[in-house]
Amino acid sequence: MRRRTLIRSIPAGPVALLVGTASAQAAASFQAFLAQVDRDAAAHGVSYATRRAALYGLGPNQDVIRLDNRQPEFTQTWAQYSASRLSAPRIATGRQDFAADRNLLAAIRTEFGVDPGVIMGIWGLETNYGSYTGGFSVVQALATLGWSSHRPGYFKSELISALHIIDSGAVTPDAMTGSYAGAMGQPQFMPSVYLKLAVSFSGNGRPNIWTSVPDSLASIANYLSKSGWRAGQPWGEAVLLGSGVDAAAIDPDEAQPLSQWIRMGVRRMANHPAVAYSMPARLIQPDGVGGAAFLVYPNYRAIRRYNPSDFYALSVGLLGDIVTA
Repeated sequence: MRRRTLIRSIPAGPVALLVGTASAQAAASFQAFLAQVDRDAAAHGVSYATRRAALYGLGPNQDVIRLDNRQPEFTQTWAQYSASRLSAPRIATGRQDFAADRNLLAAIRTEFGVDPGVIMGIWGLETNYGSYTGGFSVVQALATLGWSSHRPGYFKSELISALHIIDSGAVTPDAMTGSYAGAMGQPQFMPSVYLKLAVSFSGNGRPNIWTSVPDSLASIANYLSKSGWRAGQPWGEAVLLGSGVDAAAIDPDEAQPLSQWIRMGVRRMANHPAVAYSMPARLIQPDGVGGAAFLVYPNYRAIRRYNPSDFYALSVGLLGDIVTA
């Protein structure tokens, strides 16, 4: 063997051994984590059959680890964000689905006191009206995050909740799909939220948020109802700021009656919703001074409990208003 060949070949054995050792250690660590999950789930009443079906032979998902470790810088403006969420195709699909589900949404409103617009807005933003709910195995994703993420306790608890759902017969492990972070079905509920708030509006007994539109929309409504949504009241509206309004001095967390905003020079649009002048409102400028402005009312808080982002909540409200108009 020539010296150059020999020198190049020397590191290969030790490097391969180190990689193999690291891989074996990671596999052993993951299996130890699953063993602890198995014991905890058993202590919480999850059957052996469910634990074996869901956990046996499971390995970590490297795509989940990669996505969890990715920390993209949020650089979109409100104008960019809203343009992508309120796209013409999303609006057109929403109008078609609203027409098809109008009677269902009316029945849900009667039952839960939540208006169709906000339900359509959340359904449209979360999964494009149920057309894309995520292709990850929820059990595998949660197991991976419980083992590898910076919030192991949270994801381990969600994994045990997922095992309870499977144990109830609501869904099989293979059919329990969702996002890489474990959000499931058309409403993108985490397992613990499913156990607390998912409902079976179709009458089948077990909430099916993966393939049942009635169960999915009613579950969204139940979430909003429990978050304080008030039927018949708007979430907010777009407004214009008169020249006398000191936009830079406005505190977005400070609420005052609608009548006071109007006296200050905030102008409502021609198609504004009917709101009592005593209604408390906050003024939000999502792109800062000089950009779009919105007055938001108490129902806005219920949307933000679903996702605590002003960009998200504003898009939900606007999309719902457009597709149900």
